[in-house]
Amino acid sequence: MTSSPLFLLILLMRVGHFLDIFTSIFTHDTFKREGKTQKEISERIGCSQSAVSRHLSGKSVGRKKCGKKRCTTRRGDRTLREIVEKDRFQTLGDLRKQWTESGVETSRATVHRRVLLNQKQRQKRLTWATKKQHWTVAQWSKVLFSDESKFCMSFGNQGARVWRKTGEKEMPKCLKSSVKYPQSVMVWGAMSAAGSSAASL
Repeated sequence: MTSSPLFLLILLMRVGHFLDIFTSIFTHDTFKREGKTQKEISERIGCSQSAVSRHLSGKSVGRKKCGKKRCTTRRGDRTLREIVEKDRFQTLGDLRKQWTESGVETSRATVHRRVLLNQKQRQKRLTWATKKQHWTVAQWSKVLFSDESKFCMSFGNQGARVWRKTGEKEMPKCLKSSVKYPQSVMVWGAMSAAGSSAASL
């Protein structure tokens, strides 16, 4: 079975960390017991001579953080919240257009994340990912990711959507009249290491 993208990503992220530890142990042991030079040690390990020197001198520093740089500022996020509060029923496209006009170049996905995810939700996602960062391919192959969505065939798609925080459910600016029983269909789908399922109605 081929390795999952997540497993490969985790492996690549940890390669540098393991190499640093291995270099530190090997260089100290070899240099003190066998009298090897830094050049000889670096050639045997397969790393740079400067890395060996840093470990021997105790000047090794932590690796820089990896990952994509944040594309918006705190000020830009505040601007988006102000735009949302003017009209809680705006679409993602409308929000992105107004946010761009204010000087923030970004995508629909970024707009969606900035509006919906608070610090508590981000922490939950991080905790979930951290607990599973050492999972094997075999473990991930047993996981089934599923989702369902309701599609309305009359009176718009799922009615009016509203951007609101917890506790704002009854606020007048977050309420809008709607049809109680619109004609709709529920679609369910799933995916796993074995592939994706057929859509079920």
